[in-house]
Amino acid sequence: MTVRARPGHPASGMLRFGALTMRCALGRSGVTACKREGDGATPLARMRLCYAMSKPRSGLPVRTRLPHRSTRASDGWCDAVFDRNYNRPVRLPYAASAERMLRDDRLYDVCIVLDWNIGCRVQGRGSAIFLHVARPGYPPTEGCVALGPRDMARLLPYLTARTVIHIVR
Repeated sequence: MTVRARPGHPASGMLRFGALTMRCALGRSGVTACKREGDGATPLARMRLCYAMSKPRSGLPVRTRLPHRSTRASDGWCDAVFDRNYNRPVRLPYAASAERMLRDDRLYDVCIVLDWNIGCRVQGRGSAIFLHVARPGYPPTEGCVALGPRDMARLLPYLTARTVIHIVR
């Protein structure tokens, strides 16, 4: 799977997977090889897909061969740079800064954790890089890759733990 930024539109991209080509949103700062926490950029990288989480009763069909579970109200993701659980899932409430994974909007109706800065974490190198559902109109993300809900549903059945996403400029 390849994601390429659109020339002249760094926060907008195209995702290709076999014969499928679909529009996607990227980080507000475009794609970067020097990803840092809070920079709003999508990392220029090859990443495996770790697992998927989905919001119960979201209405989005979740058929995938990725490891998968339903998102719970206690699910969070630590984005506190100097915390020992930086860029890891945490249980809410959490003392340090953590993103709530069960959201009121549709963004994390399906959320696929990408292997950015997870296996060998470096403090400040960026956290919470996901493949998730885009907001209407595809506005920029905080550094993730986001697809329309219908495209996410089309793509999910083909994804496995062996799938790699390659983000290029």
